[in-house]
Amino acid sequence: MAGIAYRDAMPAALELELLRAFLAVVEHGSFTRAARALHRTQSAVSMQVARLEARLGADLLDRGGGSVAPTPAGEALMGPARQMLRLESEAIGRVRDHAAAGRVRIGVMEDYGTLVLPAMLAAFARAYPRIAITMETGLTRAMPERLGRDFDLVLAMHRHGTGGGERVAGERAVWAAAPDWRPPAGQPLPVALYPVGCLFREWAIAALDRAGIAWRLAYVAEGQAAIEAIAAEGLAATVVKAGTFPARLSRPGAGLDLPELPAADIRLHRAADGEGPDARASELLAGHLVSAFAARSALS
Repeated sequence: MAGIAYRDAMPAALELELLRAFLAVVEHGSFTRAARALHRTQSAVSMQVARLEARLGADLLDRGGGSVAPTPAGEALMGPARQMLRLESEAIGRVRDHAAAGRVRIGVMEDYGTLVLPAMLAAFARAYPRIAITMETGLTRAMPERLGRDFDLVLAMHRHGTGGGERVAGERAVWAAAPDWRPPAGQPLPVALYPVGCLFREWAIAALDRAGIAWRLAYVAEGQAAIEAIAAEGLAATVVKAGTFPARLSRPGAGLDLPELPAADIRLHRAADGEGPDARASELLAGHLVSAFAARSALS
């Protein structure tokens, strides 16, 4: 077909099947091998490429010399053609994923479950309305051990640089108390903390002991709301995440010389089993959370 002029042909919408045939010939170097790869006859592939050339008004393949190679016009088309086929595949995948159904069980810290995840989960629900999510909040230190049994995904806090999983956010433990709070003069520092097993409890006690600061465990509570309420009433200092710092609390004044607390990572843990009816749903939510945390980090 070399030498045939198509210059007066009117542009027309490109059919993806024609682009697929053209790329197959280029990639396999012959119409025969391309036809085998596409499970079509050689004549059918040849006709598809001819139709594409007619629509574009240009020779796309040099058929001389016993081999097939792209012409300059064909080389210019290859990149956009591959991109169009990738977009086709992505569009089909997104439509199919939108119809995905299943259930995902996720464990997360209470403050993140209250303040951070709801907006992320709302966006996920709009994209995947048939996927149901069960969320448990609480101390996450032992939650990764329950993956597969009780959870499909766990967002857990770890000391910076440890913990496995995939790091999705950085955090820092910080002291918090009521505005203008001052501890009772001449008495041990009253603190309100979570029960044994909480990393913040361990970090706070270890930091106070290293600093030689006398302290007493004035209040212990399971829930974040109770700890915050105790601190907000000026009954004790507590420890919170910098990224979810409660609006009704403040950082204690510098004159108190409270010790610095460790940096932390928020890490996403996934169940090892990638099979089963809910595996795709879990994979979709995990990917959504990774992207959502990346976007949140970029805005902070």
